Amino acid sequence: MKLSVVMPAFNERDTIRTIVDRVRAVPIEKEILIIDDGSTDGTRDILRDLDGTDGIRVLLQPANIGKGAAIARGFKEARGDIVLIQDADLEYDPADYPRLIHPIETGAADVVYGSRFLGGGERRVLYFWHTVGNRVLTLVSNMLTNLNLTDMETCYKVFRREVVQSITIESPRFGLEPEITAKIARRGYRVFEVPISYYGRTYEEGKKIGFRDGIAAVWTMLRFRLREVENPGNVGHVTLARMAKLEPYNRWLHSLYEHAVGQRILEIGSGFGNMTQFFARRERVIASDLDPVACETLRASFRDVPNLEVDSLRFPLEPDDLARLKQEKLDTAVCLNVLEHIEDDRATLADLRDSLSPGGRLILLVPALPSLYGTLDRGLHHFRRYSRLELEEKLAGAGFEIESLRFVNRPGVIGWYLNSRILRRKVLPKGQLRAFSLLLPLLRRESDHPPSYGMSLLAVARKTQG
Repeated sequence: MKLSVVMPAFNERDTIRTIVDRVRAVPIEKEILIIDDGSTDGTRDILRDLDGTDGIRVLLQPANIGKGAAIARGFKEARGDIVLIQDADLEYDPADYPRLIHPIETGAADVVYGSRFLGGGERRVLYFWHTVGNRVLTLVSNMLTNLNLTDMETCYKVFRREVVQSITIESPRFGLEPEITAKIARRGYRVFEVPISYYGRTYEEGKKIGFRDGIAAVWTMLRFRLREVENPGNVGHVTLARMAKLEPYNRWLHSLYEHAVGQRILEIGSGFGNMTQFFARRERVIASDLDPVACETLRASFRDVPNLEVDSLRFPLEPDDLARLKQEKLDTAVCLNVLEHIEDDRATLADLRDSLSPGGRLILLVPALPSLYGTLDRGLHHFRRYSRLELEEKLAGAGFEIESLRFVNRPGVIGWYLNSRILRRKVLPKGQLRAFSLLLPLLRRESDHPPSYGMSLLAVARKTQG
């Protein structure tokens, strides 16, 4: 597996050549990404000489933005299978790389932290109160994330590339460490620690982190712990997170179509796995989503389910993807609250039909009643809401025979109209979603008595022959 070493550098003229030579000497296939954060001491002149030699790529920040911003850029540019953070000073020893990447290479871990406090490596004796500060920050982080790390503030953090390229780094400076820790904990990744050597330096030798950075780290921990989702500006993520808390509703909705679910399933738009959980143990499941955060959440949630594969299929499908799906002998396609996000829904339905084996079923849930279309739909990037007649026509045109088609969730119509058309909100309030859970007895009555209108249309359709 190829390693990407992400190395932020700021005014490291005295050490940059030495650390680069030490990284080069490690007998692992790798690339070295050095991100200069606006150095003014001659570091940039040295980096210009190194750029393009022996797998080194130099990226120049326009100014001194901060370590977090430099690492974020390195993450984005990384091409290796594994990504490792390396400081440009000489405090951390690249000779530890083999033990750091081993848990990921063997498939045991998604993330590895190199701990200065586990023992088993050389460690320079330095500041007592600095060590106390590290211990306190790690303790607070563990309390907020429910991890049991020994060294949250370590530089040596190693990841599968998909992990870091799906994380948005927001902290420009040293808040990076608790931010990353909070985000990987939220996703439920497998985190390992291994002992490393540590050759700390004094402030006279160039150490930069101080007391203010510690205070900022605590604030960062609290900020990310209190967030509802990783990115509160993403309306789709907020909605998925809130819907995940409506477990009784999700289970009831699944009960309406469970009879039609086969053993070899393609789920489109799996999100955070709110519905995937109900059929994840079938013979074969392909859970697909285009959002990298969703894909990584799915991988973390279902890593112990060997029959479940996470994919990123874009509809309408490319010919190679369609050919691959045909080989899967799928008997069920599940598409819940996804079709409205796709501009060419007719071509998508045709691709779903072609993906299925003869007699395969499509389970389709779409927002109903075009008159409800408003700010909530626009915030969720809906192209449309469907009428019953439109959905019937599009399913038939794509080669499906409708077995059942019904409205669901009549109680939600008033709330959607009020929030989307009158109050013009972009996301449903948490309080209203909690109140909605109290309406479950009314929804259960719909199981045997489908309403004449509702928030959504649920279709079960079979692939026609020919």
